[in-house]
Amino acid sequence: MNQIPDTIKAYLAGKTYTLDTIGMSGSQILLFPDMVLKIQSASAEAEREVQMMQWCLGKLPVPRVLAYEVQEQVSYLLMTRAEGKMSCDASYMEQPEVLTEMLADGLKRLWQVDMTACPCHQMLAQKLKAAEQNVKQGLVDFDNVAPETFGPEGFADPQALLDWLYANQPVEEPVLSHGDFCLPNVFGKGNQVSGYIDLGRGGVADKWQDIALCYRSLRDNYGERYGEKQDTGFSPELLFEKLGIAPDWEKIRYYILLDELF
Repeated sequence: MNQIPDTIKAYLAGKTYTLDTIGMSGSQILLFPDMVLKIQSASAEAEREVQMMQWCLGKLPVPRVLAYEVQEQVSYLLMTRAEGKMSCDASYMEQPEVLTEMLADGLKRLWQVDMTACPCHQMLAQKLKAAEQNVKQGLVDFDNVAPETFGPEGFADPQALLDWLYANQPVEEPVLSHGDFCLPNVFGKGNQVSGYIDLGRGGVADKWQDIALCYRSLRDNYGERYGEKQDTGFSPELLFEKLGIAPDWEKIRYYILLDELF
């Protein structure tokens, strides 16, 4: 705690915290009774997270930024805690009908927001350039990619995947996008969304960006990738029933593969 900037320490005096170990962002998350302190390397994504939270406040249920400081290439974001339960909480995992209704509600609420003045853009023109930088700098996290993405049955290497993504860009349907719409980043109360967190990849993007990652997150959380397989008979395709749309499997595959480079 000694390295935390004084402006943020003032909020934390006398308060106890626990460490959050859920998620794969690489950040250090300190959970206080009514606040969250997120500590991570300073980056454009960290800056965008603050921008998106401030812009979305009043439009969507997002945490309120209490303080934000960058010190010695480390960013410190202090915010209010999201209300409700994380959508990978056992109480939701045991009720897949309620869970998928809540996630569908979360997607629809994003799509209803007027994105005209949104400060961040994550259309493919921007996403592919960012992916290209990750490939060039060797930042692709091979420990967290799906086993079939690279290798004999997949792509030879990240550059081959990037080339394929450039050559197969789908027609985009712009909406306000969360950018990383996975179960740990969405909170709910009953069948309605109550909070969005980790908005650093959010902005204007194709609606299928969020649908694809939501589908993958449901599939993986009910499968064996994140712990024991859930023996519920649940199919992640239930998401499309709750959304009232047919799945576009080509776009879903595209955006899941694009996310492998981040």
